Amino acid sequence: MKILITGGAGFIGSALIRHIIKNTNDSIINVDKLTYAGNLESLSEIETDPRYHFEQVDICNKSDVERILTEHQPNVIMHLAAESHVDRSIDGPGEFIQTNIVGTYTLLDNAKAYYLSLTEDKKETFRFHHISTDEVYGDLHNSNDFFTETTPYDPSSPYSASKAASDHLVRAWARTYKLPTVVTNCSNNYGPYHFPEKLIPLVILNALEGKPLPVYGDGQQIRDWLYVEDHARALYLVATSGKTNETYNIGGHNEKTNLDVVTTICEILEKLVPNKPKNVKCYKDLITFVSDRPGHDVRYAIDATKIARELDWKPKESFDTGIEKTVQWYLANQDWWKRVLDGSYSRERIGLN
Repeated sequence: MKILITGGAGFIGSALIRHIIKNTNDSIINVDKLTYAGNLESLSEIETDPRYHFEQVDICNKSDVERILTEHQPNVIMHLAAESHVDRSIDGPGEFIQTNIVGTYTLLDNAKAYYLSLTEDKKETFRFHHISTDEVYGDLHNSNDFFTETTPYDPSSPYSASKAASDHLVRAWARTYKLPTVVTNCSNNYGPYHFPEKLIPLVILNALEGKPLPVYGDGQQIRDWLYVEDHARALYLVATSGKTNETYNIGGHNEKTNLDVVTTICEILEKLVPNKPKNVKCYKDLITFVSDRPGHDVRYAIDATKIARELDWKPKESFDTGIEKTVQWYLANQDWWKRVLDGSYSRERIGLN
């Protein structure tokens, strides 16, 4: 089977590609524009596999997308390409509107034409899998509530609003044009190869350098944390075995406050890196509370009953096991994140040096 993955050089996309190449016989076409967070070095261990092919393409470019579909003839499209950082969406929402909404529309429009060109037997196996976020649901104020696949949308940030719009477009193409689709909404991902602007890698790297560990507000915002390799397994299951035109929520069953996450990382570093930076007696001393993000949601929590029941998926990693593996990975892969921080990552591979 041929699978076209958009955003495959990103954090979740690269984990998905590594999972598929290592555990299946499928072929991958990775379509990625290589914006600041796209890093081909995250795919170095599989990039020479003959089943892997890379196309540096912007999904907003209709002719390029059309060419790729015609040339590679994928059986499945898995759409992960997106701008995804909430703070950046607040500072500059335009790129989020363009990539997440216009890009999804362009991909859907090409996918529709491609689907209509297929023979009947190939139409039977084709599907368009749209990967989204639990942030489209908004905020949970009741500690007993969980997001389900039927929770009404109530996005709070330009990022989540743009993802909500893309979800609606996918469902509209399914209903109006009969395009076989499936949508997944996931909780907060973490793990190896995570871009350092995100909370967990930022805290790890700042702590190692003796820099402040910024925590928004009082740090009591709650998120459900999902180890990225567990997410990759779930995505492949949905793409290959999920029911067409259904939605599946994917969660890690690991609700933690942001402050708990930061504190846990500090405790792991005390054990693994006892030789601290100069003038740092305790990693927790670096925790610094900063002004809260505008419109910051208080709590997200996923009900993943449906995917467990229908596809027999559940996360393998608890937060305790996953976060320790994550910290150990960053300690063992300093060359990777140092190249990300200094901006030299991937340049050789795309001819910028």
